[in-house]
Parts: sequence; C-alpha cells; structure tokens
Amino acid sequence: MKKLLSLIALGACLSFGAAHAQSACETKAMDKNGKPLAGAAKTSFVKKCEKDTMSSAAPACATKAMDKNGKALAGAAKTSFMKKCEADAKG
Repeated sequence: MKKLLSLIALGACLSFGAAHAQSACETKAMDKNGKPLAGAAKTSFVKKCEKDTMSSAAPACATKAMDKNGKALAGAAKTSFMKKCEADAKG
C-alpha cells in the first residue's frame, strides 16, 4: 500500500512540474499594451519562446555533460543528460 501511495505522489509531483514548464512561455505571451495574446498570435509566440529557450540551453548543457571524474559523457549517457538538462532549462 505504501508503494502505491508513493507512486501516486511521485506521479502527481511530476505532472505538476510539466504543467508549470508549459506555462512559463504562456505567461510571457503579452502584447505591447500588456494584454494577453490569444489564438494564432499566442500559439506563434509560445512556439518561438520554447524554441529560443531550447536553443539557448543546448550550449550550456553541453559544457556540463561530464561524469563524476571530469570526463566528457558520450553515447546514451550524454543523450539522456542533454534531454534532462534541456527540459530543466525550459521549465
């Protein structure tokens, strides 16, 4: 029973994090008068914002991709690290 409750709590925490990450660019979607964007303008802004966030995070993540001995990561370990790092930077 404790395992089930732990898994449910973990799932809830992860889903809240994803919802927060999604809204980061949406909260910035304002026009020049301070009104929230809507429709196609909002969609376009959010897509550009997320793209810019990902492209700026990639170089920073690449320099951090080191193992505990200071060697550069390679292969699957590097791919996994990069995905996690970019996702963290996005949110």
